[in-house]
Amino acid sequence: MSEHLLSEDRDGVRVLTLNRPEKKNAINNPMWVGLREAFRAAADDDTVRCVLLVGAGEHFCSGVDLASFGDMAPGEEHPFESAARAVVEFDKPLVAAVQGVAVGGGATVLFHSDIVYAGESLRLRLPFASLGLVPEWGSSYMLQANIGAQRAAELFYTAQWVEADKALHYGIVAAVVPDSDLFELALAKAREIAQWPVNSLREIKRSLRLHHLPAIDTAIKAEQAGMMRQAGSPENIEAVTAFMERRAPDFSRC
Repeated sequence: MSEHLLSEDRDGVRVLTLNRPEKKNAINNPMWVGLREAFRAAADDDTVRCVLLVGAGEHFCSGVDLASFGDMAPGEEHPFESAARAVVEFDKPLVAAVQGVAVGGGATVLFHSDIVYAGESLRLRLPFASLGLVPEWGSSYMLQANIGAQRAAELFYTAQWVEADKALHYGIVAAVVPDSDLFELALAKAREIAQWPVNSLREIKRSLRLHHLPAIDTAIKAEQAGMMRQAGSPENIEAVTAFMERRAPDFSRC
């Protein structure tokens, strides 16, 4: 693991920590590669029976580090794509503990977590419309599957902030606790899961996920096609420019 992605084993639980707190754990290219390799390694290691994903500091994850896209060659696949696939295909229980901001990819990863525990400070946002972009990580399907079509549409279309209590009401998270108790609660639950045979956990995960996989694959392909059309579009350029200039975007000029 790199300095920005930490790994620690605790009684059958592999704790993966996004460790870039000075950037609200925004994920750059080396972290995407690290996440891909970490989930593949956890899947192949039978001593790992559950993964717990957490963020260092006060926030879970503010999503993709936009500066990392400048490191990509034209036409090169962003490592986000293979990292997302590694999480989607992970065949053991995945628990997440989230606090502070969870934005973009820092929110959509939660829809592929089997159980999510939240701190009271959680503020979740799906900002894709406000960026002139489309959802990713199969979230256009998974959020509907988790909370229903109308609620999912509301969150995608409005790009509104979702506080911890609303996330609990919608079923995005399983429980809300004080931030100071979050890690210990999530670790205790992950350890409770990890006491059982790894192959039994694999088969349960397979039973829970198998019927979703074709729809997730269809959603990812549709999202990727939409992203190709929208990335670099006038709307997207205006959104990014407004963000850099610290002003509200004016999409009427597009």
